[in-house]
Amino acid sequence: MSKVLIIDSQTSVSQEIGELLTAADLQLEYAAGHIDALHRLRSRAFSVIVTSADSSIEEALALLQEMRMIRPNLKCIVLAPQSTPNEIIAALRARVFGCFTPPFDVDEIACVARNAATGDQSNEDIEVLSARPGWIAVRVNCRLATADRLMSFARQFAAQLPETARQEIMLALREILINAMEHGAAFNPDQVVEVNAIRTARTMTFRVRDPGAGFRKEAITHAVHSNSLDDPTAHIVQRNQEGMRAGGYGLLLAAGTVDELIYNELGNEVILIKYLD
Repeated sequence: MSKVLIIDSQTSVSQEIGELLTAADLQLEYAAGHIDALHRLRSRAFSVIVTSADSSIEEALALLQEMRMIRPNLKCIVLAPQSTPNEIIAALRARVFGCFTPPFDVDEIACVARNAATGDQSNEDIEVLSARPGWIAVRVNCRLATADRLMSFARQFAAQLPETARQEIMLALREILINAMEHGAAFNPDQVVEVNAIRTARTMTFRVRDPGAGFRKEAITHAVHSNSLDDPTAHIVQRNQEGMRAGGYGLLLAAGTVDELIYNELGNEVILIKYLD
């Protein structure tokens, strides 16, 4: 069974993550610090490590480099007090599994850790195509769990935004990303979606391109916008009949939380724009 190693049992966030993972029947241990973590890795196998929330991203990545000399395929979830765009780029290039800073969402962190420990994802599921502090481009495979991983990095990239603006564009991005994976690739992990994150002085922009043939909005009958006033839940019935996941609100939610939502002609590429002024 996969084991999780959590560094630092003294912080509340580490304790809460540990409790959630234990409740999910995962085996875990706590390490007192970096030296103790390296000692434990040398003596027994762990598949996932969660770093201390008190260590910087730079310190966590230096530790990860040492740990992978012992366990090359180790998956690492980085907790840190803060992040910069350059540190997020470094974490992506180091194939970190997830990256989180305060305010910590322990449920989300535990979910990513659980996926890392129990799923068949690899550290290669997110590929960096190009990365600068103001523009990051990645290619990700079409798994729901990979979308959750990518969102942890997207939140850090947008960390300097006002909280309301960040929450709104993150909600829109996740909905569009899931739609791209589901409708553009049928959640086929052999297919990929390209995502660009661009930060300018006045905007936060995300571009999502899926491998599908595109769509016409009026042809989508399993979404809420297709319902008539007389039957506002018709899309729910259709989604159940077609064996689709609960939803159908993605386009409506995304359009309502960003300032501009622009599709290309085919409908397989979308740009989300949030103005910061």
